[in-house]
Amino acid sequence: MEIKLETVLFVLIVGIVAATTTVKLSDNRLKQETMTKELEFYDTKFIEVDKIQMRANLFSTYGLRDNGILMLHNIIYHTHNIEQLIADKGTYKGDILFLDGNVKLKEKKGAVYTTQHANYHQKSEILKVTSPFIVTMDKNIFKGNSLIYYGKTKEMQARTIDATVYTIDK
Repeated sequence: MEIKLETVLFVLIVGIVAATTTVKLSDNRLKQETMTKELEFYDTKFIEVDKIQMRANLFSTYGLRDNGILMLHNIIYHTHNIEQLIADKGTYKGDILFLDGNVKLKEKKGAVYTTQHANYHQKSEILKVTSPFIVTMDKNIFKGNSLIYYGKTKEMQARTIDATVYTIDK
């Protein structure tokens, strides 16, 4: 039995072509994440206004917008009802500002709310505290696990509270 060299070479070439088209070689080192950073800024003040007045004021030492999400550091925020809303870090998604690290809200002529994590809904002016908190009003102290503060009416709802309240003697 005799096999021609052309036949052997043809079968080898067809086998090599079939193997190279079906096997996918990839090098993971070449794949790199593409940069999606849209905006980066330092020591910036944002002022929100409408046709009549200034609605809000926000200062941040560093900010980065990536994929439509704004991440901020060392936030100082205030409105007509809020004297200061301070946090180490914040993430803006839509109208909600997610606050993390040393969050403190000072009302104008009112209470001081202190916690580590909270969400501030800008349009409805509602602060949802999602971690243990302390509220001080003069000598009065309230501690608890979760809290909702309504900025428009200056009311709060809290769960599992421990309170020290001073009353006026008559």
